[in-house]
Amino acid sequence: MSSRRVTMLFVAALALAWPWLPEFTVSVLCTIGLYALVAAGLVMLTGIGGMTSFGQAAFVGLGAYATAWVCTSPIATAALGSVAGPALLPWFGLALGLALTFLVAWGLGAITLKLSGHYLPLCTIAWGLSLYFLFGNLDFLGGHTGLGGVPPLTIAGISLASPRLLGVLIWAVLLLTLWALHNLLDSREGRALRALKSSRVMAESMGIATARQRIKVFVLAALLAAVSGWLYAHFQRFVNPTPFNLNIGIEYLFMAVLGGAGHLWGAVLGATLITLVKEQLQDILPQLLGSSGNFEVIVFGLLMMLVLQRFADGLWPTLARVTRRGMTPASRATVSASAAPLPQRPLPAPGELLLETDHVSKRFGGLIANNAIALTLKAGEVHALIGPNGAGKTTFFNMISGVDHPSEGEVRLMGQAMQGRPARAFAKRGLARTFQHVRLLGQRSVLENVALGAHRRGRRGWWAAMLRLERAEEAALLAEARRQIERCGLADHMHTPAGSLPLGQQRVVEIARALAGQPAALLLDEPAAGLRHLEKQALAGLLAQLRSEGLGILVVEHDMEFVMNLADRVTVLEFGCVIAEGTPAEVQANPRVLEAYLGGADDWEDAA
Repeated sequence: MSSRRVTMLFVAALALAWPWLPEFTVSVLCTIGLYALVAAGLVMLTGIGGMTSFGQAAFVGLGAYATAWVCTSPIATAALGSVAGPALLPWFGLALGLALTFLVAWGLGAITLKLSGHYLPLCTIAWGLSLYFLFGNLDFLGGHTGLGGVPPLTIAGISLASPRLLGVLIWAVLLLTLWALHNLLDSREGRALRALKSSRVMAESMGIATARQRIKVFVLAALLAAVSGWLYAHFQRFVNPTPFNLNIGIEYLFMAVLGGAGHLWGAVLGATLITLVKEQLQDILPQLLGSSGNFEVIVFGLLMMLVLQRFADGLWPTLARVTRRGMTPASRATVSASAAPLPQRPLPAPGELLLETDHVSKRFGGLIANNAIALTLKAGEVHALIGPNGAGKTTFFNMISGVDHPSEGEVRLMGQAMQGRPARAFAKRGLARTFQHVRLLGQRSVLENVALGAHRRGRRGWWAAMLRLERAEEAALLAEARRQIERCGLADHMHTPAGSLPLGQQRVVEIARALAGQPAALLLDEPAAGLRHLEKQALAGLLAQLRSEGLGILVVEHDMEFVMNLADRVTVLEFGCVIAEGTPAEVQANPRVLEAYLGGADDWEDAA
């Protein structure tokens, strides 16, 4: 039985049992659904996007207070009364809550998401507390007393005053949200989101606007929290600041982490466990320890510590491993043979200048990493950049790919000055690169990693992905990824997690990922490191084929035999300065190279 079928059976069982469940159980399930909606947003934000937030309860409060004010304020009801009847007021409240949450989240995200490390979660605590106290100090929101008399929701003339009826809406919204988020993650935009957590530098080099993606997922999580708050207000029919304080924000994060921060259904599992455990502790502990004191908070905290100590990745991965033994393996991403090809970029003519650096220098304080380097790369050639460790090769690579910016000098790509432009602008102009230290999505398949390289060749956005309207484009992206994987000799590992491959094959995955972007200029940082002899020969054959197709290839490599048999031109760096440039034969005969790079002619002969 497949996991999809199990999910459908769970939903069907819940739907069939719903009319017969006790009222208390229905109320608990409603609470679980409201919590899971917020936790699902935190899975996207924290587990997928790599950003920790303790302030989601404040966004729940925005959604709740917006609809409560619209439905109970004489000013709002008088202004909207002429436009719509009382039954539509909650829907105006939803629109107001989403609008306010969008504006607040976008503004806060634009400021706080520039922070990293522990500063980001600390900042979320700060604005979470600020919004909580704001709710309690505004008189028109009822102060700390709150707003009562919130009307029930009405749909098609049916009042949802009963938790049993409203619970259907809550779980329908939750299930539709999980479906949409699953679709988003199973798309081009989902791969971009997964790249935010592991390596933003790599993602930018693939053409992904990481800052924009971070704000978008932050706003998405906030909007889901606001929808939960809207439903909560019409479920409780009363709103005050208490349910939106920092403690509740921490509980929401616990739900996502306990269930499994990287798994959407982990949000439901975490919300269920924490809700049920709290209910049981509130019943059992007063009988054992007396009614005075909040002992359930202490025991709850200790239980969370023990569970997270044992299940660091959350409970959902463990549950999935146990249940997977008797289930059909999850279906792999299918690659349609009939997918329409992606638009092709016309490659430059052989000999055309692709990349040029004019006296590029890089200083780190008093240290000169690169000093006045002038280098060119032409279409249809392999240009090797060699030098001893610490010569400044990787620093130079970072400057000519937009990862870092020169202190002096100019980098021109396809004739355009690129000073101060981000790495994604270099990718858009036709440059792709690999990294000295491999940067892959280790838990994702080789196919998904390579498809990430073709990100900028797609156009469909989040809404299309959530509603599965971009399936034709996604099929084309996966087909292009498959073509590059087969070209690089990794067809047998297409569905293998990239992190489980040997280091040498991981480097080849990076090359396939770079080729998926259809670059004109290809920068390879130590591509042969970790490869066996036959694998190096296969790589050399691939690079020779790419050269014949018109690509310009700039390669950093320490394997002299590999370099000298492949390169058309060689540039030698020492202490950040160019000490020689020419054909392989000219460089090998240069006495300064022999002395400075290898220490003598005998060493060169041994190496080459």
